[in-house]
Amino acid sequence: MNIGFLRLRSKNRTTSSFQVILLGFLALILLGALVLMLPFCSRDGSVTPFGDTLFTAVSASCVTGLVVRDTATHWSPFGQLVILILIQIGGLGVITVALTFFRLWGRRISLAQRNMMQQSISAPQVGGIIRRMGFLLKGSICIELGGAVLLAPVFIRDFGLAKGLWYSLFHSISAFCNAGFDLMGVREKYSSLSSFADNAPVNLVVMALIVVGGIGFLVWEDLRKTGLRPRRLRLQTKLVLAASAVLILVPAALNFLLEYRELPLGERVLASLFQSVTTRTAGFNTTDLNQFSEPGQLQMIFLMLVGGSPGSTAGGMKTTTITVLFLAGLTVFRRRDDVECFRRRIGQDVIRNAGTILFLYLALFTVGSAILCRTEGLPLLTCMFETASAVGTVGLTLGITPGLHTASRVVLMVLMFLGRVGALTLVYALLPGGKNPPGRKPLETVTVG
Repeated sequence: MNIGFLRLRSKNRTTSSFQVILLGFLALILLGALVLMLPFCSRDGSVTPFGDTLFTAVSASCVTGLVVRDTATHWSPFGQLVILILIQIGGLGVITVALTFFRLWGRRISLAQRNMMQQSISAPQVGGIIRRMGFLLKGSICIELGGAVLLAPVFIRDFGLAKGLWYSLFHSISAFCNAGFDLMGVREKYSSLSSFADNAPVNLVVMALIVVGGIGFLVWEDLRKTGLRPRRLRLQTKLVLAASAVLILVPAALNFLLEYRELPLGERVLASLFQSVTTRTAGFNTTDLNQFSEPGQLQMIFLMLVGGSPGSTAGGMKTTTITVLFLAGLTVFRRRDDVECFRRRIGQDVIRNAGTILFLYLALFTVGSAILCRTEGLPLLTCMFETASAVGTVGLTLGITPGLHTASRVVLMVLMFLGRVGALTLVYALLPGGKNPPGRKPLETVTVG
């Protein structure tokens, strides 16, 4: 592996961009797992078993948040720093971070490396990719530092100056990267942000960081270029913003009406909105998820599978995927030929990709849920919740992850990895690209439905 040029060669071929992305994440995970095994990464100075460090490294690198060891009480400050670095690299992307260091060393970015960067952040074209990379990095740093500054007063008040500043930075990066790792185990293990359920500043700042990280870097850039003038926005930006608004407000209203009726009005509003925002990608929680009704948990499963938006720190099928398929369904109902939205036509290749992504995620989700249910003997809905959290790289849990057997943990690790790198990336990496045959076969109608 020639790391300097981010390319892998054999005698007969060059490794594709998709394969480099996969290998980059695998290398990051393995390195993180080995470092976390060092005695000074744990609070008691013991060597954490490789199975536990591997699960933690996968969860952090894939910005998920599922844990088998409480982050605050098991890991030392150095171990927490390692986890935070994995979260940051996983959120921004291995290729993005690697090429950033490459440029800092004064090396020229080749066309092949620009192509990798384009695939890594889902950019529409290679042109201007270096400028986009700079905008992405500067914007991320500014937002994370801004979030830490806003969280600092509350955390310094509760934990003191040094620990409060560390907690502010850790939770700001974790929220922006949609990771869901927290350090609140010092109050109660695996409690996430439940001790701040009625704290408006913490709730609002964390929600803002999650949303900004989850809408995608390309949306940021488009909003900056157009100066918030709706008519000049790209179709993707409009779809992302519209879908995000619906997927936040509608579940929040359902939570308010059906799930949090026993809470005081102010806390009820905060909890309803926070759970709607965090469920799609972030993995924080301020209330006990086991208290949700089964329809409420089913709603969260749907939101976790949808996830964030393309080119973001979030995982899942993506908001644009589900929106394009919804629009395609409306087109069929209206008996029209073209899928249209905001006076633009959406290509058939986009619709095919969206259908393929939906099929792959549902297949992973279904098989993973069945394996967990068989292996652990747990209710199917509970296993579906944990599996959706893993493949959507969310990190929410009903509390079963720490007690899972090795086989079930392996299933969740595979799902987290595939959910982060993307199902299509895996397919493109493993299967050789084919050329369209000359000419086209005869057309014949097939009845469906």
